[in-house]
Amino acid sequence: MEKKSNQQYRKNSRAPFDRRKHGEMSYAEKREADKVDKLSSWVPKTKLGKLVKAKKITNIDEVIEKYKILESEIVDLLIKLKEDILNIGQAKGKFGGGKRRIWRQTQKKTKEGNVATFSTMVVVGDENGHVGLGYGRAKETLPAREKSLKKAKLNIIKIERGCGSFDCACSESHTVPLKVEGKCGSTRVILTPAPQGTGLAIGDELKKILKLAGITDVYGKTFGHKRTTLNLAKACMIALKKTTQFEK
Repeated sequence: MEKKSNQQYRKNSRAPFDRRKHGEMSYAEKREADKVDKLSSWVPKTKLGKLVKAKKITNIDEVIEKYKILESEIVDLLIKLKEDILNIGQAKGKFGGGKRRIWRQTQKKTKEGNVATFSTMVVVGDENGHVGLGYGRAKETLPAREKSLKKAKLNIIKIERGCGSFDCACSESHTVPLKVEGKCGSTRVILTPAPQGTGLAIGDELKKILKLAGITDVYGKTFGHKRTTLNLAKACMIALKKTTQFEK
């Protein structure tokens, strides 16, 4: 008796073929499929969530200006976001020469021994003027990532983009509209408008934030203890938030 091929089995079987059960989906595809299932079964608890679920509010800018977001599913329904993780930790190495990594591990001394805690920082954005930053801590790595991702969606803000460089006369939104500065702790970040083709002349971790915010050209200066990525990222977000003070 000849064995049926996978394609013939799928055609003859009544139940729809689920790629997730048979391990034929990549990690990104699995996360996207789980996200769709979660949104379809989401039951909103806040008044804003019910309005968004009923499609009475369809603009994310209206939500950011008038309401406080308490459910991350609201942002998922209104805009399509991309995410990235910042390198806030450091692996163990000889004489402090460890490699930078996304997990920051701390320990607490107790009677039972050392209790490890992992933390991470996630940035989300749609590359069109909306960006958010979140920080999460947990006893395991994956729950910390989920916490920070959820907080990043709740902390999403709208920024203004434009062409504020005197070397560029275009009317496209590719850089910051004016010179802005943000400060957190001892860290200061200054963002200056740049002409098209300049690129992101700034540190690697801040490039992730600016790219997801939709900024492609900028001159950057940083001062203070710059290796503290937590304060550096927060200072950059404060600087981006000041772009909304610009009046056309």
